[in-house]
Formats: sequence, structure tokens, C-alpha cells
Amino acid sequence: MRREERFKQIIAWFQENMPVAETELKYTNPFELLVAVILSAQCTDKRVNVITPKVFEKWPTENELADATPEDVFEVIKSCSYPNNKSKHLVGMAKMLRDEFKGEVPDDVKELQKLPGVGRKTANVIASVVYQKPALAVDTHVFRVSARIGLTVNAKTPFEAEKQLIKYLPEEVLPIAHHWLILHGRYVCLARKPKCDQCGLKMWCKYYLKQNAVRD
Repeated sequence: MRREERFKQIIAWFQENMPVAETELKYTNPFELLVAVILSAQCTDKRVNVITPKVFEKWPTENELADATPEDVFEVIKSCSYPNNKSKHLVGMAKMLRDEFKGEVPDDVKELQKLPGVGRKTANVIASVVYQKPALAVDTHVFRVSARIGLTVNAKTPFEAEKQLIKYLPEEVLPIAHHWLILHGRYVCLARKPKCDQCGLKMWCKYYLKQNAVRD
């Protein structure tokens, strides 16, 4: 199967079977989503959603968080992964957001990456979710699923995977494509034991075709 055809069929399947796909992080404004995404690095959305209500109650905006100490933040977020680094990043992010961006979360990926704790993946999430920009965040689920089903080929890094996916995905589906792939990876295409019998993509999936000795 040609790569273009695989993309076409998989996009069509998602559009029909998952027309609504959104982040599972709970937030009410761009600042809250930014905090949640920083906390979500190597941590489950479920755990982050337990932590963030306490964070937003104590520090509802960047102004309050900027005046906090990393030690104070650590006590609230210590049940997530890497709380030491994340507490420093959150306070630093809030200070820069207040002092350099006038409290406005940037909509540009490069500008977002100036904020402490914000890498390319986080920046792409904010740009696509909040501002519907044609950006694609590649996390561990997206990286694994796209390689397994054959959307990416020999991508060694998330950035390489991102470039390949952007090349073949129509711009209009980029904001939702991340959610399609992450949710598919979270609930169907599991890392250790993918649920191929429940997967609607198996007829186009390189992994399934190889495992079942079906000519691709």
C-alpha cells in the first residue's frame, strides 16, 4: 500500500469514527492548559487532573503563581512525576508570562518555547488546542502509534516524526490529528499489547499486516 493511500484511509476512518477528539486534560483558559500540559510530561492526564484543581485554587492566574516559591508549588504537585523540576518551571513560566507577555499565552510555537518548561511538544499542544493553529504535538503515544501503523518510517526522534506527519496530513486536520493518535494509543494501540482485534485501522496497519502475514 502506498503511504499516501494509508494516510487517506486512516484519516477517513478517524473522521467517521472519532469526529470529536479533544485533550483529556481539564482546563478553563489558556493559562490553565499551559500549567496542565507542563505537569503532564511523563505523567498521566488522570493524575494531572487530580493535581490541577488544587493548583488553580491556590494560584488562579500567572500573577499569583509568579509570586509563589518553587517550594510552595512542590508541596501541591509532589504526587506527579519530576515535581522538583516542574515546580521551578511553573514559577518561571508564570513570571515570564506576567513580565514579558503581559499575561497573554502566546499563540506562536517559537514564542511559547521561550517559556520555562515548554518544549516543542507542549508548544504545539497549546498552539493547536487553544488557537487551532496547524501544529502537531508528538508525544510518546503519537510517536509509537504513527510508527506502528506505518504513518512514519524510521523516524528516530519526535521532531522527525512530526515532519513526516505534517508532510502527509492535510493542514485542516492537524489540530485534531494529535488527539486521534494519542487517544488511539491510550485505549487501543497499547504499547505492550495492542488490541488489534478491536482496532478499526488494522486493514491499513503495517504492524497488523506483518503480524498476520498479510501482503501489504
